[in-house]
Amino acid sequence: MCHACVMESVKARMLGRRDLFKGALGLAAGAAAVSTLKPAPAMAQVPGQMADMTHTLHPDFPTFFGDQQFWEESLFNFAEHGFNLKEIRVNEHTGTHVDSPMHFSADGASVDEIPVDKLIVPLVVVDIRAKAAESADAQVTPEDLRAWISANGDLPAGCCVAMNSGWGDKVNDPAFRNTDAEGAMHFPGFHVEAAQMLMEEADVAGIAVDTLSLDYGMSADFATHYAWLPSGRWGVECIANLDQVPALGATLVVGAPKHRRGTGGPARVFTLF
Repeated sequence: MCHACVMESVKARMLGRRDLFKGALGLAAGAAAVSTLKPAPAMAQVPGQMADMTHTLHPDFPTFFGDQQFWEESLFNFAEHGFNLKEIRVNEHTGTHVDSPMHFSADGASVDEIPVDKLIVPLVVVDIRAKAAESADAQVTPEDLRAWISANGDLPAGCCVAMNSGWGDKVNDPAFRNTDAEGAMHFPGFHVEAAQMLMEEADVAGIAVDTLSLDYGMSADFATHYAWLPSGRWGVECIANLDQVPALGATLVVGAPKHRRGTGGPARVFTLF
């Protein structure tokens, strides 16, 4: 079949489905209501605001290893073909993304196996911007967690604890990776003792950072990754806009990808509060 014939056939199918989709919307809405799950103990009140916690992904987005990890190619464009379509190729751990338990364990849950009710959770924001401004090697410590609890009360059940180091503002600058003359990176992360405290003393579904890694940049052993992820919990790296949400009271929605046996993947993350 000629190329032009193929294009005409595609357009015809797309136009023909438009009315079908319109008619199906009512049925789909009813079916969705039946298939939804009750979220984790979030949504203490009706949300009045929302914030996008996701950086825009592009080919030059900074990466842990420093190499390009996102590629896109335009296969069809509207001017020539009547529709736009791109093909993308991406490393699972690029941009605002999820680390599944499988990422740092031999037999942990893959990203498609994380229950959806573990991805809609109360959000706790631990602000370490002051000490991160003094030292790029700052870490969330048990003392930071205790200070948050002293100010705000117990951690909500099933929550995500996020580190706000202010690093998200550097995302389009070399300072995001912050590499020294020897090639070592300097940015904040979770101290392994803080991760252990959350595992032992609280009910926490995940942790999130506004940097490239759950571990701080100077880490040589990925101690926090190895402690946290094999416990069946997830992480989010390169989360954005933590300064737009309160320390307590927001609900985090992690739109994790669902590809079979994935170790993680780029996610659309947002909050309601």
